[in-house]
Amino acid sequence: MLKTPNPNPTQARGRGAATRPDGRFEALRREAFHDGWIPEETPPAQPTELILDTARSVIVINKSPDIPLAQSVNPYRGCEHGCAYCFARPTHSYLGLSPGLDFETKIAWKPDAPERLREELARPSYRCAPIALGISTDGWQPIERKLGLTRRLLEVLRECRHPVSIVTKSALIERDIDLLADMARDDLVHVMLSVTTLDRKLSRTLEPRAAAPERRLAAVRTLHEAGVPVGVLFAPLIPALNDHEMEAVLEAAAAAGAKTAGYVLLRLPYELAELFPDWLRRHYPERAAHVMSVLRQMRGGKDYDAQFGARMRGKGVFAELYSQRLRKACARLGLNREERGLNTNAFRPPSKNPAQGELF
Repeated sequence: MLKTPNPNPTQARGRGAATRPDGRFEALRREAFHDGWIPEETPPAQPTELILDTARSVIVINKSPDIPLAQSVNPYRGCEHGCAYCFARPTHSYLGLSPGLDFETKIAWKPDAPERLREELARPSYRCAPIALGISTDGWQPIERKLGLTRRLLEVLRECRHPVSIVTKSALIERDIDLLADMARDDLVHVMLSVTTLDRKLSRTLEPRAAAPERRLAAVRTLHEAGVPVGVLFAPLIPALNDHEMEAVLEAAAAAGAKTAGYVLLRLPYELAELFPDWLRRHYPERAAHVMSVLRQMRGGKDYDAQFGARMRGKGVFAELYSQRLRKACARLGLNREERGLNTNAFRPPSKNPAQGELF
């Protein structure tokens, strides 16, 4: 183990993680410590760096039985939102980068993703099934405002009349209301806004670069008024931190026009089992032990249980309590009354040469 001094152990402004722990595939492990020579000061701003991702395909096939969608497209790897709890953080280890600060400051993107998507949808062997857009990391994260990559992907899906399911915590999705409203007329889109808390202070600390809670609720209203089916995802549910807000979040979302709702229990796979407790100790030291205690009770005594089905909800008394609270709140608010499936019958393969146009 290689130990390196950490002169700035405090939180970087606007970032969720405070450290860069090595990924699980690295041969050497570095442990940060402060040697007392350099004063502890506020660390400098951490700029976002873009990394080119040259993947030959963009459609990822999902084999997890507890995720209802069979395939997904992720424009970005890493996310500027910097959510302390993000279950996708450990995927940065595959790039040889840290799931900590690197995950939110070194963003891999696929500039030719729309072209690759077009090629894959045009294959004679392709069979239409709803695509989850940006399910691992948010497709509407701040860098999207500059790059417009997710919008270009959405334009391909709209052109092909291909169904898409979206989860985001960004109000930037309002930018694409023209595409979404058009797709909604053929039952080709469903959007879930992730609302973790109504407490601005907690949100600012937990999700430093995500939209404020009231902006997400405003986006719910905008989508609903445009005719886009929209719901709310109370995710993640964190015991003893935001769990008491479930009903309040659902009430606010229903008032804004949400028609569906769900929740996901906090997940701590791989390096996140160290990163999130570190965040807790920094920001909520008086609650840290209690949060982890309740979570472990729902995970069979472990920080995380990857078993399909249980990983999203947990097990035991607390898990059943949360499930009952969701069902009762939804029944009272009129949520989850309708199940509208996405339409796969309108799909038409894209033109192989869109620049040439159609003769007829």
